[in-house]
Amino acid sequence: MRVNRAWLGLGVLMLPTLLVAMDMTALLLALPRLSADLGATGVEQLWISDSYGFMVAGLVITMGTLGDRIGRRRLLMIGGAAFGVLSVVAAFATGPLTLILARALLGVAGATLAPSTLALITNMFRDERQRGQAIAIWATCQFTGGALGPVLAGFLLQHFWWGAVFLVAVPAMAVLLLAGPVLLPEFRSERAGRLDLASVGLSLASVLLMIYGIKQLTVESVREMQVVPAVALVVGAALGFLFVRRQLRLETPLLDLRLLRNRPFTAVLVALVFAGLAMAGTGLMVTQYLQSVLGFSPFASAVLFAPMGLGVAVGTMAAPALARRMKQPTAIAVGLVGSALGSLLLVGVGVGGASALPLVMTGIAVLALGTGPLFALGTGLVVGSVPPERAGSAASMSETGNYFGGSLGFALLGPVAAVVYRSGTGGTSDSLAGAVAAARHLPADQGAELLHTARAAFTTALHVTGVIAALLFAGLAVLVLTMRPASRTAPATLPDYEATRS
Repeated sequence: MRVNRAWLGLGVLMLPTLLVAMDMTALLLALPRLSADLGATGVEQLWISDSYGFMVAGLVITMGTLGDRIGRRRLLMIGGAAFGVLSVVAAFATGPLTLILARALLGVAGATLAPSTLALITNMFRDERQRGQAIAIWATCQFTGGALGPVLAGFLLQHFWWGAVFLVAVPAMAVLLLAGPVLLPEFRSERAGRLDLASVGLSLASVLLMIYGIKQLTVESVREMQVVPAVALVVGAALGFLFVRRQLRLETPLLDLRLLRNRPFTAVLVALVFAGLAMAGTGLMVTQYLQSVLGFSPFASAVLFAPMGLGVAVGTMAAPALARRMKQPTAIAVGLVGSALGSLLLVGVGVGGASALPLVMTGIAVLALGTGPLFALGTGLVVGSVPPERAGSAASMSETGNYFGGSLGFALLGPVAAVVYRSGTGGTSDSLAGAVAAARHLPADQGAELLHTARAAFTTALHVTGVIAALLFAGLAVLVLTMRPASRTAPATLPDYEATRS
């Protein structure tokens, strides 16, 4: 009965895991329509799409420590309630600024959900093998949510207005609030340490200023206008340095950087960040390629893009079996080599033709499948390297790698692709969507020529993105292979699930 309740509790934890992941990707298809309805500028569109992910990345470490202190289940319930309410606010936003604010606050709520779900798994499953299976299921659900986000958004956009994309979170959060207190244990640690507000402020300010600087430097074309974002980037880096120095001096830091002395731990975190970066940047390009180059509808594009998220899901589920046949670092590295090969398949994609669609779908599926062992085994390594009372903090570091890497993929690889695209069009077009819109107002022959040039330039940008992703995955495979096996220490005794189900 105890085990059955634990697995039922895991099912409840899948709801916030799905929703947080879906909110990261759902706007890939909804953004054009909601931007038109709300009259959002280019910069406002960037903040609508990115504010959620960056707030999650900036606050997830804070929330992991807070959950260790006040109770992981309590924080999960608070975050779930806030997420449901804010989803309604976002759905009925009447202007871009309101939506940006709602998305940012959703990111705050999402930051409470992510580390709580993973940390609670360590309490609910005391057997190491069962815990590994549970983490693999959790990772599968997370990336299935990422795959379902665009698909569900595409379906809803076919039948409803863009606000419906946000409303799907409401019933799921209602189930979490009703079933959570019954099926989930509570866990808090008196040794988790106080919440250092100065560290919270430094980490959040550093992340937001650096991201603002990166984003603005990539969209500003006038050199004089680049002074402010450049200053923001420098100030953000300086605050990041102060944050690191403060963590190394505190007895109970917000972020325990001493864990980075463990080479496998560090290698996994680095891999999570850069794998997330490569996947997000590639995903951004492929979704636009399917719609604007191959001409598929938003819903059809979402369905065709689904193999990326489903590939990760299959890879994570297969990871425990793979780890029984080879060492974990080897399993992770083999998967990353596969991801590099999948990325290179995108280089062969053409502007059109019968082979374009099968090749791009195969490429993203292979790319995603190879990352599965990293996300499943790597996350287990990170969480299993600390005692239970610090599991929330360790889980938050893993989640920070995922979300920060994904957000950086949009902020860094997106602009790189934009530069390649502008070069391919001779500087006459800033975006493929703009070229498609402009072609409608030109004579047929001129419009066709503009579309051909724009689509060829965008395909070249996709090729460059594929090469960058392949180099990143290959480098990460080498990094993981060179790490030493983690020294196994006697794990601290986990609290009994029945005793903590208060």
